[in-house]
Amino acid sequence: MYLIFDTETTGLPRNWNAPLSDSDNWPRCVQIAWQLHALDGRMISHDDFIITPDGFDIPYESEKVHGISTALARRDGVDIKTVVESFLAIVDRADFLVGHNLKFDLNIMGAELLRLGKENILVEKTNLDTCTEDTALLCELPGGRGGKFKLPTLSELYVFLFQDSFEEAHNATADVEATARVFVELIRQNKFNQTELQQSTQAVKKSYPNIVPLAGLKHRNLHKETAALISPQKPEVSGEEIQVDTLPFCHLHTHTQFSVLQSTISIPKLVQEAVSMNMSAVAITDIGNLMGAFHFVKAVNKHNKSLEESTGNPIKPIIGITLNVCVNHLDRSHRDDGFQIVLIAKNKNGYHNLAKLTSIAHTKGFYYVPRVDRELILNHKEDIIVLTGNLYGEVPYKVLNTGAQQAEDSLLWWKEHFGSDLYMELMRHNQEDETRVNTTLIELANKHGIKIIASNSCYYLKKEEANAHDILLCIKDGEKQSTPIGRGRGYRYGLPNQEYYFKSPREMTQLFSDIPEAIYNIQEVVEKIEPFALARDVLLPKFDIPVEFVVSEDQEDGGKRGENAYLRHLTLQGAKSRYGELTKEIQERIDFELSVIENTGYPGYFLIVQDLIAAARSLDVSVGPGRGSAAGSVVAYCLQITNIDPIAYDLLFERFLNPDRVSMPDIDIDFDDEGRSKVMDYVIEKYGANQVAQIVTYGTMAAKSSVRDTARVLDLPLADADRLAKLIPNIKLNTIFTAETTNLKEDLRADEFQRVEQLKEIANGDDLEAQTLSQAQILEGSLRNTGTHACGVIITPEDISNLVPVATAKDSDLVVTQYDNAVVESAGLLKMDFLGLKTLTLIKDTVKLIKYRHHITLNPDDFPLDDEPTYNLFQRGETVGIFQYESVGMQRYLRELKPNKFEDLIAMNALYRPGPLEYIPSFIRRKNGEEEIQYDLPEMKHHLEQTYGITVYQEQVMLLSQELAGFSKGEADVLRKAMGKKIFSLLEELKPKFINGGKERGHDADILEKIWKDWEAFASYAFNKSHSTCYAWIAYQTAYLKANYPAEYMAAVLSNNMNDIKQVSFFMEECRRMGVPVLGPDVNESFYKFTVNNDNAIRFGMGAIKGVGRGAVDSIVDSRKDKPYQSLFDMIKRVDLRAANKKTFESLVLAGGVDSLGDNHRAQYFQDKGDGVSFLEKALRFGANFQEHQNSSQVSLFGEDSEASLTEPEIPECEPWATLHELKQEKEVVGIYLSGHPLDDFTYSFNHFCNARVGLFNDLAPLVNKELTFGGIIGEVEHRVSKNGKGWAIFQLEDYEDTFSFRIFGEEYLKFRHQLVENNFVHVKAFVRPGWINQETGKVGDPRIQFNDFRQLQDAISTYAKKLTLQININRFEKEKLSLLTKTIKAHKGNHKLDIAFYELNQQIKLVMHSRNKKVNISKELLADLDEQKIHFKLN
Repeated sequence: MYLIFDTETTGLPRNWNAPLSDSDNWPRCVQIAWQLHALDGRMISHDDFIITPDGFDIPYESEKVHGISTALARRDGVDIKTVVESFLAIVDRADFLVGHNLKFDLNIMGAELLRLGKENILVEKTNLDTCTEDTALLCELPGGRGGKFKLPTLSELYVFLFQDSFEEAHNATADVEATARVFVELIRQNKFNQTELQQSTQAVKKSYPNIVPLAGLKHRNLHKETAALISPQKPEVSGEEIQVDTLPFCHLHTHTQFSVLQSTISIPKLVQEAVSMNMSAVAITDIGNLMGAFHFVKAVNKHNKSLEESTGNPIKPIIGITLNVCVNHLDRSHRDDGFQIVLIAKNKNGYHNLAKLTSIAHTKGFYYVPRVDRELILNHKEDIIVLTGNLYGEVPYKVLNTGAQQAEDSLLWWKEHFGSDLYMELMRHNQEDETRVNTTLIELANKHGIKIIASNSCYYLKKEEANAHDILLCIKDGEKQSTPIGRGRGYRYGLPNQEYYFKSPREMTQLFSDIPEAIYNIQEVVEKIEPFALARDVLLPKFDIPVEFVVSEDQEDGGKRGENAYLRHLTLQGAKSRYGELTKEIQERIDFELSVIENTGYPGYFLIVQDLIAAARSLDVSVGPGRGSAAGSVVAYCLQITNIDPIAYDLLFERFLNPDRVSMPDIDIDFDDEGRSKVMDYVIEKYGANQVAQIVTYGTMAAKSSVRDTARVLDLPLADADRLAKLIPNIKLNTIFTAETTNLKEDLRADEFQRVEQLKEIANGDDLEAQTLSQAQILEGSLRNTGTHACGVIITPEDISNLVPVATAKDSDLVVTQYDNAVVESAGLLKMDFLGLKTLTLIKDTVKLIKYRHHITLNPDDFPLDDEPTYNLFQRGETVGIFQYESVGMQRYLRELKPNKFEDLIAMNALYRPGPLEYIPSFIRRKNGEEEIQYDLPEMKHHLEQTYGITVYQEQVMLLSQELAGFSKGEADVLRKAMGKKIFSLLEELKPKFINGGKERGHDADILEKIWKDWEAFASYAFNKSHSTCYAWIAYQTAYLKANYPAEYMAAVLSNNMNDIKQVSFFMEECRRMGVPVLGPDVNESFYKFTVNNDNAIRFGMGAIKGVGRGAVDSIVDSRKDKPYQSLFDMIKRVDLRAANKKTFESLVLAGGVDSLGDNHRAQYFQDKGDGVSFLEKALRFGANFQEHQNSSQVSLFGEDSEASLTEPEIPECEPWATLHELKQEKEVVGIYLSGHPLDDFTYSFNHFCNARVGLFNDLAPLVNKELTFGGIIGEVEHRVSKNGKGWAIFQLEDYEDTFSFRIFGEEYLKFRHQLVENNFVHVKAFVRPGWINQETGKVGDPRIQFNDFRQLQDAISTYAKKLTLQININRFEKEKLSLLTKTIKAHKGNHKLDIAFYELNQQIKLVMHSRNKKVNISKELLADLDEQKIHFKLN
């Protein structure tokens, strides 16, 4: 017989894998129903019981599901013992236990049996479940895990089998009736595989020849009965009468954007809103982190400071956090997100405890979410206030989901440990579940003397922002907004209504007017909070100095006498090494800098940096010459922190460390990008992993990404979303929609302004696009994710989590600070920037190659600054691959400037940037003597002479202000900063000082006014000379190497760009221009990186080939050390075939890497002899067998005879691949064509009859109304048919630089479809037309391409070339050239016109002569001859 049963419970288990003996985990049974059926499917008996709650309550969330309340169960329930006895009796009669998702019901009843001390006999019975993979395949409902069909619910299975629904789902009697009908029907349809059911199937079919009917039982409406028992209750509060309207209110439960993708509230707007509502305090309680704490306190303090000049009330910043408190934060055996508890810091100590908790939650407790447990909270509970939280808080959650008794037990634990610092949060978001919970919470609070407070979970500021917040939640979960809110598959998370906004005090007091003490108690919480500052002086890690420099008084008063003495010792030692003899000027400069360092209190900083750089050099890590203003320090130069002599280049220390104002020094250090990790390892080893961290970065939603994300959530078509995003220029959406039109017109280019106007027009509509823009504007700037700062490193004197909160990084073993780069120093942390500079790796690799090839050891720091080839390279503008000087514009200016000294390079580095760019022409003319050099005052010549009278550097402004007006060094730096950052209030203070100081020194006031005005205009653009000098030096080093060792340098350039195949292609083109051959890979010459062979040609690096790993390359290189490979078999015998596998060899063959091993062509390696096994595979098998024989004991027993049995496989004969196929295979494994390019035969067609490249079509807007001619090779083609039966196609076209996918429709498709053949070379004429205008909306669509002509690329010259014009410089044209040209013209007679243009450059003379008698046949051969004779020509 079959026992079909179902239970209703108090909820779900927290851990589905927990043993049944864990009675706290498994919910209680509140109803059980069953039916006993015979083998023929007929019902024999049925029964059901509601169970009396004993020691537990039925939670509201469960009551909502099945309708059984605690009151109903107590009224109508039966004792659990009686129910269990009846159930066991019926189980004893059954052969099979049946249910839908039966395991859950078996666990529930099994746990009840164990609670009663009975044996769980249910495990002995055979189970039959109607919720299986078989019924999933039957229903075919999408949404299962791993692409499978999802398991059907009882309702879904019922509907599938009977095309009908049953309404009383989640009433055990109704569920059992439905399950029984489903089960018997499945047996009737023979859907169960068990052999023992075959007899039953026949019996059921006899009983029910057609579909199985319902049993026809009547079911109670439990929801209605429960509702009848509930009477509205007024909350019990203290008898003391309080006038609620007069009470102050502030929010204590607010989430900001730092609750990543869960809140739209920005901190500045939060503070602004709190001020506008006249709140005396406001709290932030972000989920799991304190990332916003520093920004929050800073914003509040800024407001409070502003009150000194205006009226208003100060605000008290309250720092809190919402933490997930689980059972065991270290347990990852199952998911346990815990309960969300709100903790608030009473003072600075409380804040440090919160920081410690969130740090541990992220670094040790993270499992899906950052978690802590009760034990951790007890360890860090001092000076913390606890709020019970929202419905996800432990007490409210248990009231809802496990019962009031369990909730009370939890509440008592929190009260025991936090006493009067525990507050019960009441929330009223107009939700029934909150209303029910609040009643119990108030009862518990009154019973145990716990004060209640009124609260509102705030996730957005204004009620109207609720929709934008809902979109944000969808972005977080990758959902569409159209997905209904709910739990389980097919639903998404979302807030139930629009009440989660930052309500005003008036709204909150009205909401809680019946519980005035809930408002009153908030002030008590606020008064417990002591305001505290998060900003502090930087704490330096302790640097161990030698014993002889230790001063005992330092231990007593915290002084730095010992550090200062040791720093002076190291500086003077270094000075002797750098300068030899110390002049008075050098000694004074050193003394001045050391005195400033001593006064500012940062000798330890210099010692730490010096130690790091010394360690880096000892680890063979390249260190840059310096970066930024630190290069202005002689002390840094003497300590070898920098490598540029500041005295030689007039670099100023006060630009780095102002003697008048104590500020943290900031030395950024460049390391070669491959060695940076070694320095990091050294720092971790020296200071300890718990004292070293990286810095978090906050990824925010920019204008375009907010539009794209919002569009995806709102289901706006991808093409429309893309079009909207492309309309947005590089400004904020808020600026677009709020700024004045005139201002926008001034700030934007004409085309950008036009797009902005189009955006505004769209936003004014009422369609989905307008809604997208409206909501995206609210979401813009929201925190989307966190990352790790590329170069920032924090070093602390103690465990970093004692100072600031930390978290973990995805791609690093180090922790990251929860505070970002903008505030870490203000928070007291020593920040250092360790930058990985690829150029240093490039220089290092070049030096290694030179040593390998020429046996010369170069030191880049010793390169002579007067190297003629280097300056010639700059003068020719051949600076591709030269650090900071490789742009086309820079190359043009270098050709004009013709730099011949290092100072010229420093100046160009400073001038070539927006702003000062306009001064470059004047700078060039003055250098070349084409423009007079003038100085406003003779005293200015000394400082401006090297820049030809033009103020280029901030240092010049600083020096001149001291010399002309008597500014101190500190004042000069303040002036520099005020001008550079346009601090007008400060400039107004400094101007009279400058004018008066100048007049006192005898200078004319009008001239001083002019100088000041010039400085104001240019100083905001003036560049840091220290930084410019350092980077000019690196540039000079790269240029020196390129000029003197071109092959080695370009090989290193190619190696350092191996991961960017477009860059590799670009630099290979530069190699061709330089006359440096780049050869394909070769297993006998190539290494992992690009190298230079004995013929001074660059050999392609094997590491750039797909499928060839470093291990394989190392084995190939290592195995050829003794002698080169003679053949493929020789190589296969020697190389470790575990490292170099089949994929490695296939890639090497396709890339041409084994071409040199004999006369075989590449096709042969992949040919088989009809057995399906390629020659290459057979060769590898042979190699494996050979190596196995070599390594086996047979070698020692039988000598070499064992090898005789191994026969080399025969190389099959076959046709070589076509050139195009071979080139495409190369591109497949390398990313570019190596041995040639399919379009090389059509160079003249491209140069003379194409005005566009296919890459231009990625952005059609600028091409509208233009006719374009372009060419290429056709790749993949897809011919399609539209819904109305018309043909169209998608085809790819590839040229030298790019590939683009085109679409062609209508008549154009019919006309040119014969050209759309893969590997066809075509020349195309097209016209870009404006997009179609939608007649209903008036919106303009995307631009469209009209194809006017397709023809074979090889026919382009013969079709379009009508006339050849030869361009001849008469000064360089000898008789021999004339004779050769005459022969060439005679050899290519034809019908095309011939013109000759003679010109002379000096006198700018040009004479064009038309040939009447001689005509030519313009062909590829003729043009090649002209190229060989170096005669310029033009085709018309």
